[in-house]
Amino acid sequence: MEAPLLNGVDTSEPPIAAVNVPGEEGVVIYDLDRQKLGMGSALETLCGQAFGAGQVFMLGIYMQRSWIILLMSCLVLLPIYIFAAPLLKLLGQDHDIAILAGKFTLLTIPQLFSLAINFPTQKFLQAQSKVDVLAWIGFLALLEHVVLLWLFISVFGWGILGAAAAFNFTSWLVAIAQLVYVFGWCKDSWSGFSWAAFKEIWAFVRLSIASAVMLCLEIWYMMSITLLAGHLSNAVIAVGSLSICMNINGIEAMIFIGINAAISVRVSNELGLLHPRAAKYSVCVAVVQSLVIGLVCMVVILVARDYFAVIFTDSKVLQQAVSRLAWLLGVTMVLNSIQPVIPGVAVGGGWQGTVANLNLACYYAFGLPLAIILGYVADFGVMGIWGGMIAGTALQTLILLIILYRTNWTKEVEETSSRMRKWGGQEIKTDKIVNSI
Repeated sequence: MEAPLLNGVDTSEPPIAAVNVPGEEGVVIYDLDRQKLGMGSALETLCGQAFGAGQVFMLGIYMQRSWIILLMSCLVLLPIYIFAAPLLKLLGQDHDIAILAGKFTLLTIPQLFSLAINFPTQKFLQAQSKVDVLAWIGFLALLEHVVLLWLFISVFGWGILGAAAAFNFTSWLVAIAQLVYVFGWCKDSWSGFSWAAFKEIWAFVRLSIASAVMLCLEIWYMMSITLLAGHLSNAVIAVGSLSICMNINGIEAMIFIGINAAISVRVSNELGLLHPRAAKYSVCVAVVQSLVIGLVCMVVILVARDYFAVIFTDSKVLQQAVSRLAWLLGVTMVLNSIQPVIPGVAVGGGWQGTVANLNLACYYAFGLPLAIILGYVADFGVMGIWGGMIAGTALQTLILLIILYRTNWTKEVEETSSRMRKWGGQEIKTDKIVNSI
């Protein structure tokens, strides 16, 4: 079979080509996009609570604040896009891949600023349960993106330049489509641009940073598995098998990211409505539902442990390596069924700072050192690395469940009311707290 080339870089190595190489040039973009998504999650807290409290007019103000903060963060992050290639080389990345990734990242600077508009607008609409329009915009953008990729890469032969052009165009198309909908069909929550967006902006910045730290610590933790595996003696097989497992896990994670968004909106709405019991009930339903889905996914993986790797590679050695990791993948799926949902509750309640500190302790003070000890010192290899990191995730999940169990939801309602009075300028009567579902 003829070896595929990506701008002159040979990607024919089966374990890596099937999974990693097409995504290497997107690693920097992915990391920084998650940072902006995390900062946008502050809007999820405030818009959801304001909508529940009946302060619909404040949603547009909050969205404008988020636009300002994220656009400023784009300027701060711009040097990372510009100097991506030397930074990747400094981190030990292969020279050819670093050059390719750096070129692609530089070409996609326009999409960086589109996301500063996209993410806040998305959270603004989600808080009002206007998700159908987001789904349609996303679906149509996907179709358009596929056509552009085919046209720019296959027909015009623009290669990586064509991929970047399609990426930039689609990113801005989504952002503009969302803005058109907001300006035209959200008259209650959007009353135009206002100087009020600059009031209390530093408090908003603090919540945004806490949201970004919470999400980035979690994502970097999981991505570090592949980096650690890359230093093992059998790195090609280790990284290849892990990448396949992470792809499968990523597919499953899409389900729980959706539940994360739903529970975040539901909890924030119920807190704004002064319904502590309904908020608690929503959390219980989301956790149990996610756990059941996770258990089903684990069973499917264990039953198909000798077969699902065929989708990604024809290497028998790699397929066997993936089969040996299947039980760890199953456990990860169960943990990751609950784990993404709980941060959704945290976002809904405004607990991002607490979860960020917990992520730092459980992931980087416990899980990562344990993974290094098991993988390198105890010589358990890739299974030791993954097992140690699973232990960190399990500890974090257990502590979060305990926090949820001990949460005083009536107190959370009072804190939400205080936040709405401070940032919304409107009195909310906490004596009308309703303990009903």
